[in-house]
Amino acid sequence: MILASLLFAFLAAALHVYIFSMESLTWTRPATWKRFGLASQADAETTKPLAYNQGFYNLFLAIGAFAGVSCVAFAPQGSVQAVVGWTLIFSCCGSMLLAAAVLALSGRKYLRAAVLQGTTPLLAVVPGLIALFG
Repeated sequence: MILASLLFAFLAAALHVYIFSMESLTWTRPATWKRFGLASQADAETTKPLAYNQGFYNLFLAIGAFAGVSCVAFAPQGSVQAVVGWTLIFSCCGSMLLAAAVLALSGRKYLRAAVLQGTTPLLAVVPGLIALFG
């Protein structure tokens, strides 16, 4: 279960790095803004500062999840380093999961994106909890 949790936490972090790249680096490219449902280049330019900020939010969650995976993977079970790692994984992946829930509740048109954004963090948190407390 620990390996599954670490794998899915890593994948969740990688997905959030990809989301960061779209929101903060390529937001005004038509392929990107169309993926996010914007209607025009003008809309992309108007929302660029907001997307830029949101992208860094996703990057910081990813960095935390990567750090957590590294701490757990390279520490003896039960050590302070492992506790720090699990704390980072549950905090970062839990935040990703809750953000996906908020997105899903924002409207039916966001359901697919919410499922994509929330599946890997869910699959990181549940096996991690089972491994630690099951």
